[in-house]
Amino acid sequence: MALEHTRERTRLVAPPQRKWRWTAAVRQLRAAWHDTAALWREFRTPVLLFLFVTVFGGFVYGELYWHAYGEYYELDVRPYLMLQLMIMEPPSDVPPEWYLIIFWYLMPPIGVFILGLGAADFLRLFLNRSERRDAWGEAVALSYRNHVIVFGAGHVGLRVIRELVAMHYDVVVIDDSPDPGVAEELNRLGAPLIIADGRLPATLEKAQLRYARAFLACTGNDHINLEVVMRARDLNPNVRIVVRVWDTQFANQLERFMNVQSVLSSSDLAAPAFAGAAVGIDITQTLKVNGVEYSMVRLKVEPGSFMDGEKVGILQTENEMDIVLYGHNDSVEVQPNRETLVEAGDTLVIFARHDRILSVIARNRSRQDGKKG
Repeated sequence: MALEHTRERTRLVAPPQRKWRWTAAVRQLRAAWHDTAALWREFRTPVLLFLFVTVFGGFVYGELYWHAYGEYYELDVRPYLMLQLMIMEPPSDVPPEWYLIIFWYLMPPIGVFILGLGAADFLRLFLNRSERRDAWGEAVALSYRNHVIVFGAGHVGLRVIRELVAMHYDVVVIDDSPDPGVAEELNRLGAPLIIADGRLPATLEKAQLRYARAFLACTGNDHINLEVVMRARDLNPNVRIVVRVWDTQFANQLERFMNVQSVLSSSDLAAPAFAGAAVGIDITQTLKVNGVEYSMVRLKVEPGSFMDGEKVGILQTENEMDIVLYGHNDSVEVQPNRETLVEAGDTLVIFARHDRILSVIARNRSRQDGKKG
């Protein structure tokens, strides 16, 4: 049953491979379209100027030449004549008419100007390759739908991104000054990076906030996180928002006044882990379900503990807890049989209400201390 449940949960988290591949292919096409549009915006001035000069200038030159000599140039030939004049390869001798001579002497400098304008843009993009990488990241981000936006790619943010990618969620990352190596790591994970200030509406629009399923603020600055959360909530009233904060009081205010679904305080997250490490146990962060907090703990059964010599089923029933894993010597059993006998030295993983977990930890220790006394 547990195995079937695990498989079902995996199917819900990870999309089918065929559908994922199809989505990735469509996304790449959309990203290529957005990137091409970005390139067009970079080079449209010299391209449009070149087309205007060759097409319109060629048309005017052909009409004037036909008026002067009665010789008609076909429309598809006229742009080529202008190109020849630009590169100083004239199709014939210099005509005596002043209105034709203008083209002969004006087209070469115009050609040099257009070439220089385009070359300047090309060299700027070629020498500043990070700008092209940023543009491609923005293009890929514009193709995302139903994704998760992570604001801040520091130590915490990067770990969150790895976990989301491992669960096959699409992730878009925003960071105005990523640490060295972060861009390469995100590229390996397939998460597009937008290097910009996430507090700006234009940046959030590039990350497709209006189509996102969730927004995570993971920086270590509470005030920056608050500012970006206010902006995100304003732009998308329905997006799920999760915030990392240091101040617990600040976290409570965020939940109440900013309609933030989950505010995770670093101190609250670290406290159970530090306290548990001090006494040799592992305790997870509490989960709140319908206002009730639940936790999971891994501990070693102490000699004389209330669990020593008792059956799994009785422990679960009398203490309102679920023993999800039982370790004895070198063997490990998930969802152990209710008739299994727990002994001192065994390892148990217990899931229960948080107050029950704290009681189990205290009673597992206090009985032993009583015997020593």
